[in-house]
Amino acid sequence: MKTGIHPQWHHDCVVTCGCGNTFVTGSISPTLKVDICGACHPFFTGEMKFVDRQGRVDRFVQKMKAAEQNKQVKALKAAKQLVNKGPAKSYQDILREQQNNLRRQAASFAKTSDSSPVAQAK
Repeated sequence: MKTGIHPQWHHDCVVTCGCGNTFVTGSISPTLKVDICGACHPFFTGEMKFVDRQGRVDRFVQKMKAAEQNKQVKALKAAKQLVNKGPAKSYQDILREQQNNLRRQAASFAKTSDSSPVAQAK
């Protein structure tokens, strides 16, 4: 092994948990601080509790509430659009309306072109 490249090993590293539990182990650091240990982890204690780091659980719950509200608002808007839209028209009805509009435009164009001075001169 090369000398001077390996970290120094501490056989008496003190690990301190957020719950107050401490124990000794080996590490390259003389002390360690952890959030969860075997004495307070829900898997080992059998208790159901949330471990909240920097409000992440609260933010997640807020996002879920906002998503549910948005879902309800979208459903309400979709229902309003269906009511306001009226009965659906068939493709044949739409084509019939377009043909009638074109005929009206052609008739109005023919009336205006007949009353023009150029048409009267002929």
